[in-house]
Amino acid sequence: MRRMGILSLTLFTLCSSVSGSSQTGDRPLDTKKSIMTVHVYKSGMFSAFGHEHEVSAPIVEGKLNEQQPSATLRVDARQMRVTDRDVSDKDREKIQTTMLGPEVLDSQQFPEIHFISTVVSRLGDGRWLVDGNLTLHGQTRPVRVQVEGRQGHYRGSSELKQKDFGIQPVSVGGGTVKVKNEVKVEFVIWSQQ
Repeated sequence: MRRMGILSLTLFTLCSSVSGSSQTGDRPLDTKKSIMTVHVYKSGMFSAFGHEHEVSAPIVEGKLNEQQPSATLRVDARQMRVTDRDVSDKDREKIQTTMLGPEVLDSQQFPEIHFISTVVSRLGDGRWLVDGNLTLHGQTRPVRVQVEGRQGHYRGSSELKQKDFGIQPVSVGGGTVKVKNEVKVEFVIWSQQ
């Protein structure tokens, strides 16, 4: 589940880079207003007994350039937090520990998630397609994200596969309850004005 959170964070980073294409010049991201959320889904024969998870991933640094559309983003994986509302505090803490631990994100060995855009293509009024390289769990892969927004405020979503970044989805009970390989990342980003 934590691996999914990291993947989601990565997608958010991709989307952030798209937002740079609509402003003028380099602008740092407003890290207090920008947020990325990773949705981790369950599967397996007894998935009804498991929980889907929601993870917040703080963007600690980033910038957009609208003159030469590009973006960079950095997330501190150690600050990612499980925000599930339908689990006990004790269970949330266990999920958090697993997510950040060596079984999923291994945030001590891989503390940062990076995204660097390579191509930003305008799709129409307030819409972009952003291609870039995402580094997650020590592995760099190309990613593509669709982004919408205007005037320094952008939002988008994407799906990532944990296995693409060397993360094996968590499985319990012999695979009767497990986390899906695919995670959904949603983000809202603001550039500083």
